[in-house]
Amino acid sequence: MRFLADESCDFSVVRSLRSAGYEVTAIAEISPRAEDMEVLHLAFREEKILLTEDKDFGQLVFAHSKKTRGVIFLRYPAGLRQKMGKEVVNLVKQCGENLIGNFVVVQPGRIRMIRTPKG
Repeated sequence: MRFLADESCDFSVVRSLRSAGYEVTAIAEISPRAEDMEVLHLAFREEKILLTEDKDFGQLVFAHSKKTRGVIFLRYPAGLRQKMGKEVVNLVKQCGENLIGNFVVVQPGRIRMIRTPKG
């Protein structure tokens, strides 16, 4: 499973997934300040699931029907952010290929998986 981390994604998530053996490309490393549409298009073209904390991607996927391989949208308050990396790794291990074609909202103690319009 391959991922593209948006610049808004906490880098602890990138490090955790890489440590667990997953391929993760970070926009901050390859194309800083890339526009959201460009990031979404790159993830789709490279068949990667997008990791983000930017709610604008929900708008692009659902209101504008932009194609996606899948999105993991992280919503963690400041006091619980230290758990985020480990919890994303657990999510990927548990759900695996079921993440493809879905918009997944991850919050402490709660996961919602919604099929994307082009999923």
